[in-house]
Amino acid sequence: MSIKLFDKDNHLNIAFTDLVNDQASVQSNQFLIANNGQAALIDPGGELTYSGLFMEMNKHVNSKELEYVLASHQDPDIVASINRWMNGTDCKLVCPEIWERFIPHFSRAGKMQDRIISIPDRGMDIPLGRTVIKAIPAHFLHSEGNFQFYDPISKVLFSGDMGANLTHDNLDMPFKSFDEAIPSMKGFHQRYMNSNTVCRYWANMVRSLDVQWMVPQHGRSFKGPKMVNAFLDWIEALPCGVDLMSQNDYRVC
Repeated sequence: MSIKLFDKDNHLNIAFTDLVNDQASVQSNQFLIANNGQAALIDPGGELTYSGLFMEMNKHVNSKELEYVLASHQDPDIVASINRWMNGTDCKLVCPEIWERFIPHFSRAGKMQDRIISIPDRGMDIPLGRTVIKAIPAHFLHSEGNFQFYDPISKVLFSGDMGANLTHDNLDMPFKSFDEAIPSMKGFHQRYMNSNTVCRYWANMVRSLDVQWMVPQHGRSFKGPKMVNAFLDWIEALPCGVDLMSQNDYRVC
């Protein structure tokens, strides 16, 4: 299923939500941004998604327009298919600097030579057509070197694992109420987000942006300032990760 998030004045955002049909795998979303003849894929996934994503992408843009694969971090469900994209297109990989030497393990030796653009820890603007995509820091949420991608034209925040909710239903429908989302995401965030400290830093940063739609890599989205702010209020108060650890979690069984 493809969901058009934005389509105006030669600028396009598409979400793909159901390319993985393997029930043993976690549902994941992939994203396409296109502007004036250049395109970028965000977190295109692994072998389970490649063929379907390639065909779906070509319904909206020609694969020759694919300028970048943007990888938020190094996990297999993020970028394990990178060898296929490197073979099938002329794209460059944009990834966190600390994962620059790890992600090529998904590819053949030498295939990524001179085709990697590193994102420094502070983030960066990525030029695309006549606009930019902002790579913004999301370190330790959940990966040590992690980024999210903000589109200043559509005002969509592609938030990666932040906001992820483990549901397979109504993926094309944003949550109508925030309370509806909590049961499918609380346990995930308590386990995968490093600590409340970094959640608060992240929430403060996001409040400086005009986010009209927050779209995570897993599950349903949060549309509108009211829902986005409800998420920020929730996550900045959530104990998670090392906050929940004790000596009892570190003992020999």
